[in-house]
Amino acid sequence: MVRRDSRSEYAARMHRVLEHIDRGLDQQLELDSLARLANFSPFHFHRLFTAWFGETLGEYVRRRRLEVAAQRLIAQPRLAILQVALSVGFGSTEAFARAFKNRFGTTPTAWRQLQVSNRDQADSKLDQAPAPTAANHGSMKVTIVDRLPTSVAYLPYTGPYGKDLSDFWMKTVAPWMETNGLYGQPRYGISHDDPGIAAPEKLRYDAAVEVPKQFAGAGDYQMSVLPGGKYAVGKFKGTDTQVGEAWAWLLRDWLPGSGMQLDSRPFFEHYPVEATYDTETGEFECEICVPVAPL
Repeated sequence: MVRRDSRSEYAARMHRVLEHIDRGLDQQLELDSLARLANFSPFHFHRLFTAWFGETLGEYVRRRRLEVAAQRLIAQPRLAILQVALSVGFGSTEAFARAFKNRFGTTPTAWRQLQVSNRDQADSKLDQAPAPTAANHGSMKVTIVDRLPTSVAYLPYTGPYGKDLSDFWMKTVAPWMETNGLYGQPRYGISHDDPGIAAPEKLRYDAAVEVPKQFAGAGDYQMSVLPGGKYAVGKFKGTDTQVGEAWAWLLRDWLPGSGMQLDSRPFFEHYPVEATYDTETGEFECEICVPVAPL
């Protein structure tokens, strides 16, 4: 195995903590236990976390809980407010409502009503212009698929989606894939934040490639496992100005009537080896994968 340099080891530990937080928002996330996960003392871990991510551990956890809750309020309009609160780690409706209003300026109920009523006009904060005519995402075929766990190597990205993210794939990810002989492998775009809720500069995304568990390559990459289980998979074909609309349709139109609900696994786009890409029009194919469980 290639030995990591000191900075790469720090990055691996900190990203391990982020993954643990994102997949356990309904659990107690104490400083001491997260510090142990990162193999740092609590005192040093707290300072390191703030230095790496620009917000304290407490601020990050609270923001993630509230933004995930906001997403679930929209995607699951029949889910009780208390259940939304519990699913992201709040112990009561009252505590959740206070924190939510402090973050979004309104109550969870009012947020849900406003977002659902305006969902057809809801526009993400992507750095992209809307398509001249909305794609008919109602014709996008959605199936429930049981996926196996998948080992991936990924390069993390933080910032606006849209053109900046496309440039990251072309200028950073593609050369790294070529260096490591990864062309011809399935790729994944793992979105950790909803661009319609989180600030553009806080959006986190992992550009991932399927690799063997024992993969040891060049570059400052991280390793993870995409969890297996049930996913709602939508077959998408279009441009990067339409894929955001497709995500919104799946989460805000298809999901509420599907008999399924979200869980804590990550959302991602799957780019199979045979997926097409038209360099002239920018049209591409992918599978939009949303982790679900029965209601």
